[in-house]
Order: sequence, then structure tokens, then C-alpha cells
Amino acid sequence: MDKRAQILAVHAAFINQVVTTGSHPDGKDEFEQLMALAIENGWSELVAAIRKIFDQGRRDIELLNSLDEEDQVIIEAILLGLQDPSTLPDPNVKPDPAMAAPGLASMIHAAGSGNTQALQIIAEMADQMSKVDGPMARLAAVIRPLINGERDPDLLCKRLDSKTEAIVLSILEELKQLEGNTG
Repeated sequence: MDKRAQILAVHAAFINQVVTTGSHPDGKDEFEQLMALAIENGWSELVAAIRKIFDQGRRDIELLNSLDEEDQVIIEAILLGLQDPSTLPDPNVKPDPAMAAPGLASMIHAAGSGNTQALQIIAEMADQMSKVDGPMARLAAVIRPLINGERDPDLLCKRLDSKTEAIVLSILEELKQLEGNTG
């Protein structure tokens, strides 16, 4: 699964809800709740672009200019979905956890470097993962030690299944690169 497909898989439900509620007058309340929740999650620039689409009727590519890569993929999917609903991402496709390693590593690195926003986000992610139970809960359990600087794969991967261990090893590899670039 490439990065774009990964972003679409992660945000498929949100993209579908935006297109559905935003384009139907009777979905206005749900749309506003969705936008408020997105702003709470730190997506104010994404919400600003979505508002331009639905409030101003904009459909131009300039909407993407001020957005990061993830937000650009989401906006493109919303614009395509408005033109042709059959292009909307399938909300039942699950993201590939192995693709999460670079993102998790950068969040862990930022949190470990004192970035409080990254720490808050990664803590929320770990909390959600621990509620899933199984391999995701075990992955969540190694996030705190990683933030605190633990890099011993034997210690971190104790009691992990092979898939979860592979993710932790990928995170460690990414962290090694990130820490090599700053140190």
C-alpha cells in the first residue's frame, strides 16, 4: 500500500462523511460537528480548505497550495468524490500498520525531543491502540519507552508477535535515521 493509499485508508470515513454531509442541506448539523471535531484534532488548515469547497463552491487546484501532503490527499479525494462518488475511498479498507512506522517514529522523535503537541498526539494514539487489545495494545506499550529513549530491540520486542516486532524494528530504524540527522 503506497503512502497515498495509506492516507486514504486512514481517513476514508472522514472523507466520505465530509462529501455526504457537506453536499446535502439536511446534513448541515452533522457537517458542522465534523468540522468542529477536525479543528479539535488540529486540522484547522484542512477545515479552512473544506469550507472553501462547500461554502464558496471552489473546486480549483489552488486549494492545495497551503496544505501539507496528507491534507492535500484528503482534499483531492473530497473534490474527486464530489465529482464522482464512486471514487470515494472505501472506509472498510484497513491501513497497513507497517506503513505507520515512519509516522510513528517521527512523532516519537518529536515527543522525545520535547515537542508537547507531538507528545499529546502520540499519547492519544497509544491510548486508542491499547483499547484495541492484542498486537496493537502490545505496540502501544512500547511507545512510552521509545519516547523515553529506549532503543534496545530485545527489550522492546519481548512478548511481541512477529508482525508487531517488525513494526517496532521499522520504528527503531526510522528513529536511528532521525537521530543521526540531528545528532
